[in-house]
Amino acid sequence: MSLNENGLPKDRNYLECGLPDFLQDSIRAMKDAWGKLDTGIEYLRWDCDYCNLQSDINSAEVNRLISEEQAWFLREKYLRLERV
Repeated sequence: MSLNENGLPKDRNYLECGLPDFLQDSIRAMKDAWGKLDTGIEYLRWDCDYCNLQSDINSAEVNRLISEEQAWFLREKYLRLERV
């Protein structure tokens, strides 16, 4: 396993372990939406899936069901946001 400068694994997918069910459902919907959009399939509900996932990440973070690090990992990976 390769580690980064902080001694944590470079592959950060471990941050998806143990997510609440409602968050896993939102991630699944967003993955499906991106799959359609990225292949050119028209999908008119993608913005609903995007907003639902964003809301669920925020809710899980505020309610301390996930850490800030997990929240940002999910935002970057599934919402394609960049942390500045």
